[in-house]
Amino acid sequence: MDITKYDKNYNETTFISKVDHIFIMLLSAIMDNDLSSVKHYLSEEVYNNFNNLVETYKEKNYIRLFDEMNVKSTEITDYSYDGEKINIYVTLISRYMDYYVDDNGDYVKGINDHRIETKHKIIFTKYLNTKELTEKRCPNCGNTLNLNSTGVCPYCKQIINMKDYDYIITKLDVF
Repeated sequence: MDITKYDKNYNETTFISKVDHIFIMLLSAIMDNDLSSVKHYLSEEVYNNFNNLVETYKEKNYIRLFDEMNVKSTEITDYSYDGEKINIYVTLISRYMDYYVDDNGDYVKGINDHRIETKHKIIFTKYLNTKELTEKRCPNCGNTLNLNSTGVCPYCKQIINMKDYDYIITKLDVF
């Protein structure tokens, strides 16, 4: 697959590493019942789907835990280009214990004695009118950004929407 003919900055190894990192960040955000640290990596639809899930946990006073989580494998299975955007289709296999506790930390339900393996189909999309996000600096004030922590500049509070700069998750099965 030669994605570089549509995205000159694409590097498969770097992309797969980014996919794994974002996926683990998403699981961590779900465990925290707060998606603000990953919102900038998700399309509005994906964010809303996962946020609804988190809100349901909060209403039930549950915390969902993914103990001993890791990514077993990540494979790019296909890509498409339609003149406006590139879609990269990814199959990710993760392993973790998946269970719920209440606000007191007491077990409610789920699998907490062994890891399960789960296959996820993910679509990452990059729009071709994206800008370069040089040196991970805020496009508004120029200060250094840490996009692993949030999509908001800590100095000027500018929201950094990764859709304007890089690949975001536009489809991911809710688990």
